[in-house]
Amino acid sequence: MENILAGLCGTSPEDPLPVWIHGGVGHCFNQLTLNVIPHVILAVVSACFLGTPRSVSRVPCRPGWGCRIAASFILAGLFLADTIPATIAQQELGPMYLEVLANGTAALTWLTHGLALLMLCRSIHSSARGPAALALLTLLPLPSFVITLVWYYQSGTAWSPAHPAASSRFAILCLQLASLLVYVKTPSPSTAPGNKNSSSRSQGSQVAEDGESWLSRFFYFWMNPLMKRGYQWKLNQPQDVYVLPRQLQAARICDRSDALDNLHRAQEAVRLLSVLHAAFGLRFYSLGLLKLAGNLLGFSGPLLLNLLVNFMESRQEPLSHGVLYALGLFAGSFLGALLRNQFNYEVNKVTLMVRAAVISAIYRKALRVSSTSLAHFTVGEIVNFMSTDTSRLVNFCLSFHEVWSLPFQFAITLYLLYQQVGVAFLGGLALALLLVPINKVIANRIMMNNKEMLKHKDTRVKLMTEFLCGIRVIKFYAWEKHFSTRINAYRAKELQKLRAIKYLDAVCVYLWAALPVVVSIVIFITYVLLGHQLTATKVFTALALVGMLILPLNSFPWVLNGTLEAKVSLDRIQRFLELVDQDLEAYYALDSPSDTATAIEMRCAAFSWAPVEEESTRQPLSSGTLQLHIENLSVRKGMLLGVVGKVGSGKSSLLAAITGELIKQGGRVYVCDLEQGFGLATQEPWIQFTTVRENILFGREYNARLYEEVVEACALSEDLNILPAGDQTEVGENGVTLSGGQKARIALARAVYQEKELYLLDDPLAAVDADVANHLMQKCILGVLKHKTRILCTHRTEFLAKADALLLIDNGRIVKTGTPADILPLVEAFPKFKNMNKRQKDEAPDEQDQEEAVETEAEESTQNSHLILKEEEKKEGAVAFQVYKAYWLAVGSCLALSILFSLLLMQASRNISDWWLSHWISSISQTANTSVMVCSASPPSPELLLFSIVGLVSPIQALDTTPVPSNGSLDMSFYLIVYGSIAGANSLFTILRAFLFAYGTICAATVIHNRLLQRALKATVTFFDTTPTGRILTRFSSDLYCVDDSLPFILNIFLANMYGLLGMLVIITYGLPWIGLVLVPLAALYFSIQRYYRRTSRELKRLYSVTLSPIYTHFSETLSGLSSIRAMRATQRFELENQLRLEQNQRCLFASNTAMQWLDIRLQMIGVAVVTAIAGIAIIQHQKQLGNPGLVGLALSYALSVTNLLSGLISSFTVTETMMVSVERTEEYTTDIPMEPQDKLVQVAADWPSQGLVEFQQVVLAYRAGLPNALDGVSFTIYPGEKVGIVGRTGSGKSTLFLALFRMLELKSGRILLDGVDSQLVGLEELRSRLAIIPQDPFLFSGSIRENLDPQGKWTDAELHEVLEQCHLRDAVTQMGESERSEKQLRVCLARALLTQAKVLCIDEATASVDQKTDQLLQQTIRQRFADKTVLTIAHRLNTILDSDRVLVMQAGRVAELDSPTHLSQKDGSLFQHLLHSGQQ
Repeated sequence: MENILAGLCGTSPEDPLPVWIHGGVGHCFNQLTLNVIPHVILAVVSACFLGTPRSVSRVPCRPGWGCRIAASFILAGLFLADTIPATIAQQELGPMYLEVLANGTAALTWLTHGLALLMLCRSIHSSARGPAALALLTLLPLPSFVITLVWYYQSGTAWSPAHPAASSRFAILCLQLASLLVYVKTPSPSTAPGNKNSSSRSQGSQVAEDGESWLSRFFYFWMNPLMKRGYQWKLNQPQDVYVLPRQLQAARICDRSDALDNLHRAQEAVRLLSVLHAAFGLRFYSLGLLKLAGNLLGFSGPLLLNLLVNFMESRQEPLSHGVLYALGLFAGSFLGALLRNQFNYEVNKVTLMVRAAVISAIYRKALRVSSTSLAHFTVGEIVNFMSTDTSRLVNFCLSFHEVWSLPFQFAITLYLLYQQVGVAFLGGLALALLLVPINKVIANRIMMNNKEMLKHKDTRVKLMTEFLCGIRVIKFYAWEKHFSTRINAYRAKELQKLRAIKYLDAVCVYLWAALPVVVSIVIFITYVLLGHQLTATKVFTALALVGMLILPLNSFPWVLNGTLEAKVSLDRIQRFLELVDQDLEAYYALDSPSDTATAIEMRCAAFSWAPVEEESTRQPLSSGTLQLHIENLSVRKGMLLGVVGKVGSGKSSLLAAITGELIKQGGRVYVCDLEQGFGLATQEPWIQFTTVRENILFGREYNARLYEEVVEACALSEDLNILPAGDQTEVGENGVTLSGGQKARIALARAVYQEKELYLLDDPLAAVDADVANHLMQKCILGVLKHKTRILCTHRTEFLAKADALLLIDNGRIVKTGTPADILPLVEAFPKFKNMNKRQKDEAPDEQDQEEAVETEAEESTQNSHLILKEEEKKEGAVAFQVYKAYWLAVGSCLALSILFSLLLMQASRNISDWWLSHWISSISQTANTSVMVCSASPPSPELLLFSIVGLVSPIQALDTTPVPSNGSLDMSFYLIVYGSIAGANSLFTILRAFLFAYGTICAATVIHNRLLQRALKATVTFFDTTPTGRILTRFSSDLYCVDDSLPFILNIFLANMYGLLGMLVIITYGLPWIGLVLVPLAALYFSIQRYYRRTSRELKRLYSVTLSPIYTHFSETLSGLSSIRAMRATQRFELENQLRLEQNQRCLFASNTAMQWLDIRLQMIGVAVVTAIAGIAIIQHQKQLGNPGLVGLALSYALSVTNLLSGLISSFTVTETMMVSVERTEEYTTDIPMEPQDKLVQVAADWPSQGLVEFQQVVLAYRAGLPNALDGVSFTIYPGEKVGIVGRTGSGKSTLFLALFRMLELKSGRILLDGVDSQLVGLEELRSRLAIIPQDPFLFSGSIRENLDPQGKWTDAELHEVLEQCHLRDAVTQMGESERSEKQLRVCLARALLTQAKVLCIDEATASVDQKTDQLLQQTIRQRFADKTVLTIAHRLNTILDSDRVLVMQAGRVAELDSPTHLSQKDGSLFQHLLHSGQQ
C-alpha cells in the first residue's frame, strides 16, 4: 500500500503522503484527498440520480437548470483538456500519473453530474432546484482549487513564458473556477431546495417509488411521508396509501399476462407456470445474482474479523492494515446489507406481480367458464384457489432462491471446515445428517397430531355453532350443562393432541439447539483420535463453521415443504384454468331465419346439464340430470310467452338453454341481438352487496325518470320509504337484510332498468303476495315491458290469462302450446295447485311478517353498526397492559416466573461458554507470545477467534506454523472439560425451558377456553340477539387457535430474541466498555425507529386485511350471480371491478412490505455502525496497548449478528402484539358479557308447581335499556288445568309473555307467581326445567333422537318409546340431522314436552309451516295428554284456539281482552272479532 502511494506521488515509502511541505499543503495530499475523493463522492451521488424517470406532466425546465447543465459539461471538458499539458510537461507540476488520475476522475464526475441534472430536469424535481445534497456536494472540490491557485501565485509559474504548459494549465484552472462559480451562483427558482414535498406529496395518491433517485430507492426516503402519516394516526383508508409503481399496477400486469395467455392459447392448452415464467421469469431469476452477491458478502464479515483479531494479536503489522481491515468490515457489511435488502424488496415486488396475475387469471376464468363444468367445484373451493393456493404460490416465490442458495452456503461451509480439520469433519456431518431423518419422524408425528387436533377443533366449533343457533331453545330447556360437558369433552381431546404437538415441538427445538455443541465435540474427538493436535484456533474455527452448517440444515426441510405445497396448489389452479370455456359462437346459429319478426327460434335442439361423455360414466346420476328436448319453438318479437309446468319439469332449464348456460347436444338455436344480452330475473334472486340503487342500476348511468318508473312498476316505492336510508341502504351479503319478496322485486327492477329487448323472467311472482303480484303483472310485465319480448315462467297461473301464448312443459319436453284459454284448464288439473288459495291467504301475512322482520333487522343493524364500530376502535393502538397481565395470570405467576428464569439460565450459560472460549484463547496467546516470537513476515498467526451465534461465519485457512508449548496438552484437557460442562449445563437448561414453556402455554389455553365458555353459557339472551353469531364463533375458533398455537410459537421467538439481545449487549460492553458511548445513542435511535415503524405497520396491516375481504366477497358474489352477469353482458365491468379491488389491496400490501424493508435497512445500518465502532475502538485500544484480542474478537463476532437480532426482536414483538389481540378479544368476552343471575333464594318442592296456577302481577319488561317496554303492566291469572289461547298482532307482546315466564329477560317491575311462588326467587335451572315449552322454531341438534329427547339421560327406553309412539314418531327413530322436515322436528319437540311431565305447557305455534294433517294430530295429542295441565298457546291461525277455555288478546304490550272465545266473537267491536274476520278473508 505504502509503496503504491509512494510510486504515485514520487515520495519515499517511509512517508508516502506528506501533508505539509515547505510551508504549504503537500501537492500529492491536495490532489488525492481534497480533489479525487470529493469528486468520487460527487460522482457516486450523482450516479444515484441517473435512473430518475421522467415526470408525466410536461413541465418546462426552469432557466436555472440549463445554466447548471452547461456548466457541468464545460467543467468536464476543461478537466479533459487539462490532462494534455499535464502529460506533455511531465514532472513540471507533479507526477504524471497523479495528474491523469485526478483529471480523469474529475472529468468523469462532471460528465455523470451533467447527465444526472439532465435526468432530474425532466423529472418531477424540475420545478424546484433539485436535491439539496447535489448542490452542496459540488462545493467539495472548491478547497482544492483554491489551494492550487495559491500555489501558482506563490511559485510564480502562472504566466511565465518559460513554462507554456504551466501557463496553459493555470488558464484552464481559472476557467474551471469560473464555471464552478457560475454553477453555484445560478439563481434558484422560487421553491426552496428539497421542498418537492409541498407540491407533489400533498395529495394522498402519490405514486410510490417512481421518479425517485437511487439514493432514495436504496434507503426508502420516499416512504418517509407515509411512515410519518402512520405515526400520526392518519392512515385510515386505503386511499391514504401510495399508488402502486407503474410496473406493479394490476391493469398493466393483467394486460401482460393476457397477451402471453392468448399467444399460448393459439398453440396449445395454456400452462399457468409457462405464462408466469414468460411474464416475470427473466426479472425473477436475475434477482438470484443479487442474492449470490449478498451471500458472498455475508462471508466477508467473518474473514475480515479473523484478520483484524490477528492484527491485534501480532502487534507487528503496520497500523494501515488495521485501518484497512476496519474499513473492509464497514464496506462489506454495508454493501451486504444494501444488496440483501434490495433483493428482498425486489422479490416482494415480483411476488406482488405474480399474485395480481394469478388472482386476475382465476377471476377471468370464472367469468368465462361454462356453468356446467363449473359445477364440479363448490364456491368455497374456487374462492380457496384465490386465497390459499395463490398465497402458497406467492410464498414459493420467496423461497425459490433459498432452494439453490442454501446448498451453496452448505457447500462453502463444508469446504472451509475440511480445510480446518481435514477428514474429521465427516464424523460431525454424519451426526448432523442423522438428525434430519429424526426430525422428519418428529415432524410427521406433529403433522398427524395436528390433523387429529383440527378434527376435534372442527367438531367443537360445529357444536358451538349449533349451540349458538339454538341458544333460545337450549335456555328454555335448561340444557346448558349438557352442552358444556359435550363441548369440554371435545376440547379435552383437542388439548390432548395439542399437548403432544407442543412437547414434540420442544424436543425439536432442543435437538437443534444442542446440535452444534454435540457435533463440534464429535468432530474434536475424531480429530484427536486421528492423532492430530488440537489448537485453540481449530476449536473456534470449527465451532463457528458448525454453527453455520446448522442454518441451512434447519431451514431446508421448510423450504422443500413450501415447494411441494406450491406444486400442489399450482396443479389445483391449473386444473381449474383448464376447464372448458363457454363458446357462444358455436352455441348460437348466426344466420337469421327468414321471418325478421322472430326473436328466438329453436329447431330439434337437445340440451343437458352434464357433458355427454360424463353421463355415460355417471350412469346412476344421469337419471337425475334433466335432458331438455325442444323440437320446434319460435317466439315472435314483442310477445308475452307464459311457461307452465310442475316443479322440476324444465321451465328454468328452458331459460338457461336460451342464455347459453346449458350444453347443446344438437339442433339449432337462434336469438336476435345477441351482443345486447337478455334481461334476466332468476328464480333465486341474486342481490349484490351494495346499495339498493346500485343493485338496480347495475353499472348503467342513473336516469331519474327511468329509475322512478322502474321502481314504481316493481312496487318498490313503499319499501324504499321503509328502509333506513331509502335506496342508499346497504344490502347485506346475498341481500340478508331484505325479505324474500323485496329481493325478488329488486332483481326484477334491475332487469327492467337494463332496457334489453328480450326478457326472461323465472317466477318473479312466487315470493310476493297477491296484491303485489297483481301490481307487478299490470304495471311491469304488461306495463313498462309491453313492447318487449317476454318469456315468463310461473306457478301463479291466474296471472297468465293475459299472455299471448302458453307452453306446457313436462319432463323436459314441450307437451302443448296454445292460447291461455286452451292450456289453463289442463294446468288447473295439475295437483300442484290444490292449495293455491290457501297459500295466498298465508302469503299475505307472511310477507307482512317478513316486512316486519326487515324493520326489526334494520333497527338491529343500526344498533350493530355501533357495536361493530366499537370493536374496530378497540383494535387500534397498542395492546393494553391488562391483556398481558391476563395472559400471565392464565399461565400462572409461579410457572411464568420459572419459565423466565430458565430462559435466563439458558442464555447465561450460552454466553459464559463463549466467554470461556475467549478466555482460553487469550491465555494461550500469552503463553505462545512468551515461548515463541512470531516474526512479522510469517503468515497470520493462527490464533483466530471465530464463533458466531447467528449468521454466516467462516474463517480463513489456518496454517499450523506455531510450535505448541509443552504444557498445552494439560491446559487443553482442563479447558475442554470446563467448556464441555458449561455446554452440558446449557443443554440441560434448554430442554428445561422448552418443556416448561410448552406446559405453561397449554395451561393458559385451558384456562382461557374454560373462562370463555362459562361466560358464554351464562350470557343473557339479549346478548346473543345483539351480537352476530359469527362474531361469537370467531372467539371460539380463530382467536382460540391463536391462543393455542400461534401465540406461544411467536412468544417463544420473541423471548429468545430479547434474552439474546441482552446477553449480547452484556458481552459487548464487558469486552469493550468504550462502546457504551456508541450504544447509547444507537439504542435511542433504535427505540424511536421501532416505535415509528410499529404504528405505521399496524395501520398498514389493518388496511390490508380490510381491503382483502372485498376481493373474496366480490368473487363469491360473482360466482353466485354468474348467469345474471353473463346474460346481461356485464362481464367486462366485473373484471374491471375485480381489478380495482385487487389494486386497492395490493397498494396496502406493497406499502406494508416496503415498510418492513424501510425498517430493515435502518436496522442494518445500526448494525453496520455497531460493527464499525467496535472495530475502530479496538484499533485505538490496540494502539494504546490496552486491548484484549480474545474479548475484542468475541465482541465483534457477536456484533456481526446484531442486525438479525434487532429486526427479529421488532418483528416478533409486532407479531406478538397482533396475536395478543386474540387474548384481548377473549378477555373482552370473559369480562364484558351481561350475565343471567345465578343465585337461587328459595328452595322449592320436588313436584313444584304441582297445580299449574300462573299469575302475572303488573309485569313491566323491556328487551334492552333504551327500547320501549314490550310488556307494559300486564296482569292476569290462569287457573290450574285451563287451556288459554293468546292472540294479537305481530309485535303486541305475545312471545314476550313466554320470555318473561321463563325469565329469559329480567322484569323491570311486577311479579310472576307459579303456584304462589315468585319465579324471581327460584334458581333459573330449576324454574326452566319444571316448565314445558314447544318453541316456535323446532330445534334439533346433530345426534340420535334419543339424545335430542333426553340429553341428560333421565328416562328409560320404555318411557321414551311410549312417548315416541304417541307422537307417531316410531318409524323415524334414525339419525336426525338438519335436513329432516319441520313436521318431524315439531313432533320431536312435542315428545320432549310430554317427557317433562310439567304442569304448565307453553306452545308457541310454528308459523304456517306445517300441513293440516300434522296440525290436527298435534292438537289431538295435546288434548289427550295435557287434559289436566295448564296450557298456554300462542296462535297465528285462530282456528286452533277456538276450542280453548279462554282467549287472551294482547295489544301493544297490554292485556286488551280476556274471555271465552264464544263471548268475544259475538261481542261487537271486540278486537278478537276483528282478528277473526280479517283472518277469514
